[in-house]
Amino acid sequence: MNTLLKYSCWAAIGILCAFVSPMGKRKLMADKALSTVTYSAKHPLHKWDGVSHDVNCALIYNDETKLPETIAVSIKVASFDSDNNNRDSHAIEVLEGLKYPNVTFVSSDIKAGDNGTIMAKGTLTFHGIAKPATLQATRKDVGGKMTLTGEFPVNMSDHNVERPSLMGLKTEDAMQLRFNVVFAL
Repeated sequence: MNTLLKYSCWAAIGILCAFVSPMGKRKLMADKALSTVTYSAKHPLHKWDGVSHDVNCALIYNDETKLPETIAVSIKVASFDSDNNNRDSHAIEVLEGLKYPNVTFVSSDIKAGDNGTIMAKGTLTFHGIAKPATLQATRKDVGGKMTLTGEFPVNMSDHNVERPSLMGLKTEDAMQLRFNVVFAL
């Protein structure tokens, strides 16, 4: 099952690329040097962030409408760095990073709103559990680059993740995921 999930995001990216037509649509890949996804977690004794710079993200961009039409993202669980090797190793263990190595989001519908907002409905797959998700992003175009930023909550219990504990106290169920993804236009 994990192999199927692992390759499903890459298959989605491949399908996105295969259906790019010459009629003003093209595939854009995120600039890994400028893009990040960050999780924030809380424990009664402390809170922390883990950052990934290994953001694999492709979108189909319509040059006529100047809008993204479809997006697919895959991030390796092991790529998050919280500046604490023990915590990062424990996170990989808790998230069963060998069994479920990627967190993915594949859109099914993207709509543009006011003031550069974008709403993407799709499927978030985390810890092998696929759930519908709606992500809101703010878009800024500067210097030939499009940047999508936003954040959304993820509950560990919704994805069958046992909450880690320290000194008999468990972390909060809710984590916040923030993204800052940059594309060259």
